[in-house]
Amino acid sequence: MTDAPVDPTTTPAWTRLTTLAADFAPDLRGWFDADPTRATRLTFDAADLHVDLSKGLVTDEILAALLELAEEVGVATRRDAMLCGEHINVTEDRAVLHTALRLPADASLVVDGQDVVPEVHETLRKVYDFADRVRSGAWTGVTGERIRTVVNIGIGGSDLGPVMAYEALAPYRALPDGQGEIECRFISNIDPTDAAQKLAGLDPATTLFIVSSKTFGTLETLTNARLCRAWLLSGLAEADAAEAVAKHFVAVSTALDKVAAFGIDPANAFGFWDWVGGRYSVDSAIGTSLAVAIGPERFAELLAGFHALDEHFRTAPLASNVPILMGLLNVWYVNFLGAGTHAVLPYSQLMHRFPAYLQQLTMESNGKGVRWDGTPVTTETGEVFWGEPGTNGQHAFYQLIHQGTRILPADFIAFANPPYPLKDGDIDVHELFLANFFAQTRALAFGKTADEVRAEGTAEAIVPARVFTGNRPTASIMAPALTPSVLGQLIALYEHITFTQGVVWGIDSFDQWGVELGKQLALQISPAVSGDAEAAAAQDASTRALIDYYRSHREP
Repeated sequence: MTDAPVDPTTTPAWTRLTTLAADFAPDLRGWFDADPTRATRLTFDAADLHVDLSKGLVTDEILAALLELAEEVGVATRRDAMLCGEHINVTEDRAVLHTALRLPADASLVVDGQDVVPEVHETLRKVYDFADRVRSGAWTGVTGERIRTVVNIGIGGSDLGPVMAYEALAPYRALPDGQGEIECRFISNIDPTDAAQKLAGLDPATTLFIVSSKTFGTLETLTNARLCRAWLLSGLAEADAAEAVAKHFVAVSTALDKVAAFGIDPANAFGFWDWVGGRYSVDSAIGTSLAVAIGPERFAELLAGFHALDEHFRTAPLASNVPILMGLLNVWYVNFLGAGTHAVLPYSQLMHRFPAYLQQLTMESNGKGVRWDGTPVTTETGEVFWGEPGTNGQHAFYQLIHQGTRILPADFIAFANPPYPLKDGDIDVHELFLANFFAQTRALAFGKTADEVRAEGTAEAIVPARVFTGNRPTASIMAPALTPSVLGQLIALYEHITFTQGVVWGIDSFDQWGVELGKQLALQISPAVSGDAEAAAAQDASTRALIDYYRSHREP
C-alpha cells in the first residue's frame, strides 16, 4: 500500500482541533459535575479490559473532531490493509502481520499468494513440542541430566518481550510434575557484565541456551552466544564439544546455514517471517523461552488474548474502538496540548518490565521524521514512554506529574484479583494497594483547591505549595486478573494504539532505520578502539580524544 499519506494538518478535523486547542481550558471537576454520565459514556470494554477514559482531557466536541480526523486520514482503511497482508511497511516492501501469529488454526490469510496460517501453526507445533520435551525432562543435556535453566540470548525485541512476559507470568511457571519450575535468564547487552552475571551460579550440565536472531548475525547476540558456548565447553570439558553444543543450544532463526556453522542442529531452529518486526515478535518463536517457562497451554492462552483484542480492533466502531480512541487521545495530547512524554504505571509488581517493553514498541515504531512516502512529517511525532510500577513511582516521580509545569499523560493499569493474596493482620494488602491506584487518578484529575487546603488549617504562606491544580490526564485500565490472556490483550492494545498514531502522522511504524547508523559506525570505530592508528585518525576530534582517554586508562 504505497499511496501517499494524507497530511493531517490539511484536514478539516485538524483545523477544528487547532481551534478547540486555542480556547481549551480543561475543567474535569466541572465536566463531571455537569455530566453525571461522563464516566459511563467514556468507559469501554475490549475483551477482558475495562478502560476508563473519562479522566482524560477531552470533551465530546474534541472527541468528535478526533474521530473525524481518524476518518479523514484513513485509520480504518489502513488497519484493514494491514490485517489483510498488504505491504504497508513500504521502506522494506513487506506485509505487517504480527496479528497473523495469533490467528486460530482454522483461519486463513493469503499473503503474496500463500496462506500463512498453516506455517504459523506448524512453527507453533514445533515450539510446543520442544517446550514439552524440556519441561518433562525428555530433553536432557549432554550428561543426561534434566534442564533446569534456560538462557535466552537476544536483544531488542528478542529480549524485551520474552523477559517482560516471563516476569509478568511468574505465577504460571510451575511444572506439572512437581519439579518446581524452569528458571529463565536473559542475556542481551554486549557489556560482558551481562553475560558474566547471568551465567553466575549456573550448572552447564543443566543449562540450555536459546539464541534468538532472525539473521543469526546480530553483533550483540552472536558475541554473547560465543561467550556462552565457551563457558559451556569449559564447564563440560570431558564431553564431546560438538555434542555438547548440539544438546545445549537451540536457535530462533531462519539462517539455517549460520545456525549449523555455530554448531546448532538446524532441526532445533525455530523460524519466523520477514513480516514480523522484532518488537512485535514475542508471540512468535521468539517467545520459545516463555513457552518453556509457562508451557504450551498457557502460551496458547496468551495468543488467544492477543487475538481477542485484535478482533476488537478489527470490528469495533471507531467511536468505541479502545486502541483507536487511546491513540487519538495521544495525538491530541502530543500535537495540540504539547505533551512530549507518556507514563505507563502498572499497579502490579509483576508488570515491572512492561514500561521498558513499551519503550521499544512505541518509540522505535513512531520515532520518525519522514512519512511513508519519504516526505518530511508535518507534525510532531512519537512520545517518550516511561514508567515504573506503583506504588514505587509514587515515592519517586509522581511529584512532577501532580505539581510540575508539564502535561504528562499517564496510563494506570491494575487487576482486581492479586496473584498472591496476603493480609497484614486484618487488612487485605491488595485492597490497600488498589486504594492507591484509585486515589492517584482521582488526585490527578480533580486536584485540591486553595480553599480546601486552607480548610485543613494550613498556614497561608504554605497554601500555594499544597495546592494541586488537577486536570492531569489519565486513563485507567483494569482487568479481572493478570492472566496469560490478559497480558496478550494488553500488549495488543498498545500495538494498535501505536499503529493508530502512526497512521495519523503518516509514518511507517514498522521499519527502524534509525538503529542502523550507530551499528555501522561501531564496526568502523572498533579497530580504533583496539589501537589501529589509521582508524583512529579517521575519527572526529571528539571521538578520537575519547578513544585516547579510554586507551590511556584501560588496565592490561
